[in-house]
Amino acid sequence: MSLISFNLIAYLVILIVLAIPLGKYMANVFQNKIRFLSVIETPIYKLIGTSESEEQNWKQYALCLILFNLVGIIILFFIQLLQNRLPLNPQHLDKLSWDLALNTAISFVANTNWQSYSGETTMSYFTQMLGLAVQNFVSAATGIAVVIALIRGFSRASVQSIGNFWTDLTKSTLYILLPLSFIVSIILLSQGVPQNFNNYTTTTLLEPQTVTQTVDNKTTTQQITTQTLPMGPIASQEAIKMLGTNGGGFFNANSSHPYENPNALSNFIEMLAILLIPAALCFTFGHLVNDKKQGYTIFITMTVVFIVLAIIEMSAEMRGNPLFNQFNIDQLHSVLQSGGNMEGKETRFGIMGSGLFAAVTTAASCGAINAAHDSLLPMGGFVPLFLMQLSEVIYGGVGSGLYGMLIFAILAVFICGLMIGRTPEYLGKK
Repeated sequence: MSLISFNLIAYLVILIVLAIPLGKYMANVFQNKIRFLSVIETPIYKLIGTSESEEQNWKQYALCLILFNLVGIIILFFIQLLQNRLPLNPQHLDKLSWDLALNTAISFVANTNWQSYSGETTMSYFTQMLGLAVQNFVSAATGIAVVIALIRGFSRASVQSIGNFWTDLTKSTLYILLPLSFIVSIILLSQGVPQNFNNYTTTTLLEPQTVTQTVDNKTTTQQITTQTLPMGPIASQEAIKMLGTNGGGFFNANSSHPYENPNALSNFIEMLAILLIPAALCFTFGHLVNDKKQGYTIFITMTVVFIVLAIIEMSAEMRGNPLFNQFNIDQLHSVLQSGGNMEGKETRFGIMGSGLFAAVTTAASCGAINAAHDSLLPMGGFVPLFLMQLSEVIYGGVGSGLYGMLIFAILAVFICGLMIGRTPEYLGKK
């Protein structure tokens, strides 16, 4: 239990230390107090045909959001269909079928990042970078833009407008997602995550492997002496994949792949990246509505629930499979369950690194995983399912966690108002 407490406390302390100043920084961004990239920002507004001073009502804001994401689906769809004719395809991967391309385009634009393909054998570098990674950025930026628009509705005395979608999207990308992604990418690079445009590398195995196959009652034996190692711009995509709570991955094995997540330190950094922005947005909320206690209250509520569920998750996996304890064979118990349930987990992460990651990624509704969740024990599997059923409110996705929790807060205030016979009021809004 002490090991569980140490891992969880260390994670939460570092998360809070980073999230509080980040929350204030993001509030300053949307109050136009941060302008160090104005040389890039201003031309973007001119290209779109808007300005920072131009605001939109909720209908205009929603329409721009929908049209932007619809265009994103169309562009990503055709990038995949034309992949074999586009550059940065050293493996000469073929184009995708129309149904897989449509599935992937909708998935990534919606920040769902459901993948029904193996990235290293399906997507070219161009598609990974200009298609999928771009959507990782803008889908996360869209979530931030929506929650900022909602916060403006709370903070303004009269709500005739809720900001400008294009400026919120631009600021979210330029001032928040890009700088954080650069930092996380550098850290991942230092831990051995590849970032290149090289052809896939063929290397000689240290120990040749013998593979036996039986087809039509004929058995053939083949000795394998080489292995193909995929390359690519992995670190950059891994960073925004985590920071944007996108999930998915460059490789089919996702965050359990050693190229995406090489060691325990990279695992810890990626867990921090998943919850960093969702946690910081709670403090951003407090700053923007001029009531920091509201932001702290929401954050503490999320954290308390997360702590309970994370402890259940890690404790269940540490205890191991109770069925093995029914046997009186000490050797079987020591071999299969020494130290807990390691089935489906990478040894470089262990039970603590895998159990905490499972709680973190499902709390944020992020599709990144570093272990096989179907190998979790009953209570270990209950926690991820329960967190998903909570609908992204325990930190949750980028933006979506906070506005989901705010809906619960409004409902709670409304119900309490009915119970005591007073007009429900939240942050000065009746």
